[in-house]
Amino acid sequence: MPTTAPAAKTTQRRRKTSSARRDDEAPIIPILARKVREVEAKAQRGKLGPTNRVKFQVIAFLVREERARVKADADLADATRAELLKRLDGVATILAKTAARDTSLIQLLEVDQATSPVAKRMRRDWLLESGAELPPDELIITDVAPVAASVVPPAMASRQVIPPQVESRREANPFLAPDLTARVATPTPRRRLDGWELMGPLYKAFETGAGGGAATMELPPVPEFDRLSPKGREIMVHQSRFLEAVREGHRTFLLADEPGLGKTAESVLAASVADAYPLLAVVPNVVKMNWAREVERWTPQRRATVISGDGEDVDAFADVFIVNYEILDRHLSWLGSLGLKGMVVDEAHFIKNLTSQRSQNVLALGARIREQVRNPLLLALTGTPLINDVEDFDAIWRFLGWTTGEKPGPALMERLDATGLTPADKAFYPEARSAVISMGIVRRKKKDVAADLPDKLIADLPVELDDEYGRSIRQAERELGERLAARYRRIVDARGRAVEAGEVDDDIVRLVAQNELDESKAAGTGSENVFTMVRRIGQAKALLAADYTAQLQRSVGKVVFFAKHIDVMDAAEAHFAGAGIRTVSIRGDQTTPARQLAIDAFNTDPEVGIAVCSLTAAGVGLNMQAASNVVLAELSWTAAEQTQAIDRVHRIGQGEPVTAWRIIAAHTIDTKIAELIDSKQGLAARALDGDAVDPQSSDSVQLSALMHLTRQALGAA
Repeated sequence: MPTTAPAAKTTQRRRKTSSARRDDEAPIIPILARKVREVEAKAQRGKLGPTNRVKFQVIAFLVREERARVKADADLADATRAELLKRLDGVATILAKTAARDTSLIQLLEVDQATSPVAKRMRRDWLLESGAELPPDELIITDVAPVAASVVPPAMASRQVIPPQVESRREANPFLAPDLTARVATPTPRRRLDGWELMGPLYKAFETGAGGGAATMELPPVPEFDRLSPKGREIMVHQSRFLEAVREGHRTFLLADEPGLGKTAESVLAASVADAYPLLAVVPNVVKMNWAREVERWTPQRRATVISGDGEDVDAFADVFIVNYEILDRHLSWLGSLGLKGMVVDEAHFIKNLTSQRSQNVLALGARIREQVRNPLLLALTGTPLINDVEDFDAIWRFLGWTTGEKPGPALMERLDATGLTPADKAFYPEARSAVISMGIVRRKKKDVAADLPDKLIADLPVELDDEYGRSIRQAERELGERLAARYRRIVDARGRAVEAGEVDDDIVRLVAQNELDESKAAGTGSENVFTMVRRIGQAKALLAADYTAQLQRSVGKVVFFAKHIDVMDAAEAHFAGAGIRTVSIRGDQTTPARQLAIDAFNTDPEVGIAVCSLTAAGVGLNMQAASNVVLAELSWTAAEQTQAIDRVHRIGQGEPVTAWRIIAAHTIDTKIAELIDSKQGLAARALDGDAVDPQSSDSVQLSALMHLTRQALGAA
């Protein structure tokens, strides 16, 4: 026994000595082994971003290079050579397993892949770390001069459209005044950090939260006077500070405020402050109409146009052009030549996948604007800039011109260089994070600006039903209006009363609407009436509402989704499941224990992101204050039902302001129903709270909606 421990220690010492000797023979191998494990760990978590892809390339390149060296080294003993080759095979095996997990990596194993400047710098740094002596030509790595890429890829050239009014605008102003200041070539000074690979350290600085603190640039103080709001409106304190930064000359922002804090309004006003017109807003389809409304609301002196389809109805002389991601590809050509001075990318996390066509379209247009205009206004709006990995920043930073993807841009490089540090210094990381934040990251949460916000906000989100189903709904609505108008005319004719053009008898309108309402209630769902029409509108909005809810959930956490009909709830739940979001469902056919289990899971389980609720079954008696955001996918017929639904979240104990997002189908009766619901809220405020609001009709929402359709068909709405 006494001799066992010393013998074991001697054996362990021999193993360490043997291992150290092998490392002396090939010091790059332990570095490769460490790096490949890092890549493998990222791949297992589904977080293999651009930097780790380059790392994968360089590892494969160095494994091949080192294997060839070991095989050709005549001074190595056969046993040592076999051991080194075995260790290299181990690294190669991990590479192969990682590539099997993500098959897009296979093409990176080609021999000529690790030739970009970033890959070359990474290879050089690892070799220097291993103690290798490199020739001078491998120590200094220069960047390849960028080649100006066309906004329109050759494969998309045949798909380009030129709306008729765009030709008119070109004829009216055939010569786009050049911004010569944007083309002045200034020599780039040689910087101390030029030889360093910096993108990986920048991502690491954010991944570790180096330096701590909120990721918000220093903003100017609140101005003494609000010089921006149109009459009857007022911007909030946090908005005014952001706009002061624009006034002082800052032009690129990653605006990452939580939903409900007015990012759209801030962007619209920022364009006005910077005079960044024409302005392009690239947005999800679900918020196109809302963007047009916000432009009209906050900058009424400016004109906005929504681009749909091939742009037949586009107003080419507008100040703000609003287009959704899905159709941007066919409008690249004329937008790229319009002379845009600003661009907003809403829900900018949509472009995080650099291989997707929509990301390439957005980046190409952003690059064209930076080529044509000196210091353009570029805004990336998203409450969730990071979804899977810190490298989700990559595409957004490229769009803003902060980086090229391979290295920091000139402005960011200057700020990094001013730190006097390198990635070899531990203090570099908090300084690097601060440098990027100062480029224009602004992140505020509701709780940070709670004093500025109302305790409960109802925000309308109009959506356009521009597919065949949506057109059929509008046609059915017109036919219903004509049927009501025909009844009105028959009654007028039967009474033998002469009615002047443009005059409408409200008593007859009410009589016609009441008869239609009574018949609709008796007929149920067997015929086309106001109830079946509203239900069809709810079905048409289902996926748009679900898509917005999924985006919202990624931004703010838990969300409560309300719908009236089971098929809308089913469609939404299927969409959430496809997006990988866990949900609970609260419906009328549940037992009490099952319902309580669902509520408890929503309130306590951090993995449950959305509660899908029946507006009638879950509108009362529930406490769901784990969320502070509600989505109303379908409108109720009563103001009370809407209020009850929102109050599942807005209740005593709620620590954050509550926002209810109403999804409203534009250009349909849905818009009028929302307006009528609000009028009933005003009636309650006057009757119960003593608020000074205008008296409203006591007619039901259904009756008022039918009266509206009748007047509209008679041309007197």
